[in-house]
Amino acid sequence: MTWVPGAAGSGFGVAHLPYGVLAVGAERRPAVRIGDHALDLAAAEEAGLVDAGGRLRGPDLTPFLAAGPARWRAVRERLRTLLTDPAARPAVEPLLRPATGAVMPFPVADFVDFYSSEHHATNVGKIFRPDRPGLPANWRHLPAGYHGRAGTVVISGTPVVRPCGQHLAGAGAPRFGPTTRLDIEAEVGFVVGVPSRPGEPVGVDRFADHVFGVVLVNDWSARDLQAWEYHPLGPFLGKSFATSISAWITPLAALADAWVPLPEQDPPVLAYLRQTPRLGLDLALRVYWNGTLVSSPPFAGMYWTPAQQLAHLTSNGAPVRTGDLYASGTVSGPRRDQVGSLLELTWNGAEPVRLGDGAPRTFLADGDTVTIRASAPAAGGGRITLAEVTGAIAPARC
Repeated sequence: MTWVPGAAGSGFGVAHLPYGVLAVGAERRPAVRIGDHALDLAAAEEAGLVDAGGRLRGPDLTPFLAAGPARWRAVRERLRTLLTDPAARPAVEPLLRPATGAVMPFPVADFVDFYSSEHHATNVGKIFRPDRPGLPANWRHLPAGYHGRAGTVVISGTPVVRPCGQHLAGAGAPRFGPTTRLDIEAEVGFVVGVPSRPGEPVGVDRFADHVFGVVLVNDWSARDLQAWEYHPLGPFLGKSFATSISAWITPLAALADAWVPLPEQDPPVLAYLRQTPRLGLDLALRVYWNGTLVSSPPFAGMYWTPAQQLAHLTSNGAPVRTGDLYASGTVSGPRRDQVGSLLELTWNGAEPVRLGDGAPRTFLADGDTVTIRASAPAAGGGRITLAEVTGAIAPARC
């Protein structure tokens, strides 16, 4: 049990301890969240309470992310001691701050988004390509994905400006203007800490050697732009305008009890993607649209695992860098109330849903707010709460 008031049972106790960065005046200071408080890690290291080799004294988490698993473990163990030992309280308590005002915890180096839910991929195929099989021929052989725009990854709470672009007006010629089918994609993101070397793939057994932790992701999508532009090269402007991530990174160590076995893949995958045992994370996502719970996607049902995604991402020799972010792709289950996009929830607008105000809705309107939350099993029982990702829609500027 922690001595920090209100932290026990909050989902942000000592079983969790996610990392972020606080704005303190003009400074940016790495911190670890405990309940509704955050321990100033820069101050803790300066005071000699934590030894991170000076890696927690900068304006973001990048040096610490690059430090590697041994340093991550040592710092986490020390923090758990400081936050549970009453004898440490006099030295640590003055370094606690409100867990508000969090800023981007690291500069995103590269962003890759995968497409790893069989239910989502099948639904999208039925909607966008009704005359063809739901899944592309290669889908069960490799984790499909695309490279996104690192510069448009923003922190939770950042307003999302409605994008403009080309889309078809009915069956006529394309026109340029604001999207009318603004959507969400509820996803889970993985933050790379330790880089790899060019030309050397990262095997499925080395996932934990490189990945530091997990964030929630909303990969906002303009479906009318996407439907017009994605032939033949795939996602582009319909997705590159904004991707929101949560402000606090859940370290992999906090998810040690959340790994669950997954079914064997059929057909069998190639050798570099074979994972034994094949494990996925038992994360329970929840999607709120203007405060109304509209969906509860189960992350444990994903067809491709985080380790397989990293292995495929680097299989051609492309290196990962500290601060790389790769996302799971939309998380969808087999039921309509388990899908991770409004495209599926409303079947491309043909089947509106009703929110708390009773109005029928299909896609996002200006002023709407979407919040994605998640929880996971914690060591010793109970659950941890991942930091939410939220965003409100601002009017277009075209």
